Amino acid sequence: MISIITQERLLGASLGVVLAGVVVFEQRRYIYASISQNQSQVKEPIFGKKTRSEFAHTWNKTVDQTFGPLIKSLSSRGW
Repeated sequence: MISIITQERLLGASLGVVLAGVVVFEQRRYIYASISQNQSQVKEPIFGKKTRSEFAHTWNKTVDQTFGPLIKSLSSRGW
C-alpha cells in the first residue's frame, strides 16, 4: 500500500503540474492574442512603393552628385 506521505506528495505534484499547465496555457493565449491585435493594427506606410522608389532614386542621384568629385579625386590617387 501507498503511505499517506507518498499520496500527499503525488497529490501535490499533480496539482503543481496542473497549475503550471494552466498558467502556461493562459500566458500563451495572452501572447497570441496580443500578437494578433498588433498585426491588425499595422498601418500602411505613409509613402507608396512608387514614391519610395522615386525618393531612393533622388537620394542616390544627390549623393552621386555631391560626392562624385571626391570619389574621382580619390580614384585618381589610387585609393
